[in-house]
Amino acid sequence: MISLGHFVPHTDADLDRMLSEIGLSSLEQLFEVVPEALRLAGGLDLPAGLSEPDVLAEMDRLAGLNRCGPDLVCFAGAGAYDHEVPSATKRLTFRSEFVTAYTPYQPEVAQGVLQALFEYQTLIGRLAGLPVANASLYDGASAAVEAVNLATAATGRQRVWVSGGVHPNWRQVLRTFAVGTGHELVDVPLQDGITDWSAAPGIGGAVEEPPAALLVACPNFLGALEDVAVARRVADEHGALLIVGLDPVASGLLRPPGELGADVVVGEGQPFGTPLSFGGPYLGLFACRLEQVRRLPGRLVGRTVDIDGRPAYVTTLRAREQDIRREKASSNVCTNQTLIAVACMIQLSWLGTSGLREMALRCARGARYARESLTAIPGVSLLAPAPTLREFALSLPLPAGTVIDRMAEEGFLAGVAVGLDGGTVSLGGDGLLVAVTERRTRSQIDSYVACLEKVVR
Repeated sequence: MISLGHFVPHTDADLDRMLSEIGLSSLEQLFEVVPEALRLAGGLDLPAGLSEPDVLAEMDRLAGLNRCGPDLVCFAGAGAYDHEVPSATKRLTFRSEFVTAYTPYQPEVAQGVLQALFEYQTLIGRLAGLPVANASLYDGASAAVEAVNLATAATGRQRVWVSGGVHPNWRQVLRTFAVGTGHELVDVPLQDGITDWSAAPGIGGAVEEPPAALLVACPNFLGALEDVAVARRVADEHGALLIVGLDPVASGLLRPPGELGADVVVGEGQPFGTPLSFGGPYLGLFACRLEQVRRLPGRLVGRTVDIDGRPAYVTTLRAREQDIRREKASSNVCTNQTLIAVACMIQLSWLGTSGLREMALRCARGARYARESLTAIPGVSLLAPAPTLREFALSLPLPAGTVIDRMAEEGFLAGVAVGLDGGTVSLGGDGLLVAVTERRTRSQIDSYVACLEKVVR
């Protein structure tokens, strides 16, 4: 029997009425769609209660089973990176004015929070090279979903061409949402590490159903630098929008995607002010051209003047479904990652233009040194020959999972196992995705190379 516990305020009569409304006779029927292996059978087998000191001691013991942070030198990436978070960023972000401020659903939210979000939007717009950015989304994957929703609403089409180099998790989230929205996602394969748009369906002949948008990441999941201008030309040929997945650190060295023709830019903002944190919470970046501003998901903070002519900040163009547009809205996102967006804003402000360039340059130089050193090891080569910036994929003589486990024993988080399946990147496989951030020193890279050489031999 399925039990809802003692803290859910529904009587048996309430449950019976709700089940009757949806044509079911029991809670078991309601949860039949959940695979049996994932359902809780027989209740929770919890131990007897303990005193607070004993509970804390047990939690410390369990936490000690994890090897993280300073325990391992991190060369893993794949969308979550071990970048420096300065003390200034931490201290300013966790001021009580930001931490306890009311989530900005309403116009009466504190002016300081609204101003911080306005400054955040301004900085993201500059990174993207586009005039409008929202007040953030949940993460990079959800931002990609919202970009596809925007593009399909703008064009009235359902098909989207997705580069095989887009993060596998992003593509999985897109597929999950597409079940409900009806969007048709078509993978476009990689060739030598970059998207081969000539392999898109119908290219070279009549395209039976033109796409609403092209989605490409630069750098892509393998760390390879895509030619955004090429993707723009393909999008123009079919009257499609161009969505670019942005690596915000790469913006320190590369031209903004908006300057290269992107209509929408999305990305993961974790590298700026957010530690790895076992995978979240993170930050979704979203920017677009002015003509799409009324389809912008989530919140937009604007600046105006009050009755006395003083600067004032307000939430504006809140054309989401529960406010104005209802079923006509292209998004039902109604919140944002305020605190993490503030951390990103503080970090970017702290770095400045020259600091961001130096950060990206140190990543690129460290990655180049590591790449050249690692590929000098017999049996180790690049999985893709395309130019990279801070991340690259290796082909190894041993399974990547074996290498990762053995490297962990030596004190290194070696990377992420990746593969190529029909020109589409995937998590898991025999390839090793290696990331080098500005935190990695030359001596750490040398030790990593020596350890990998020992492992593969």
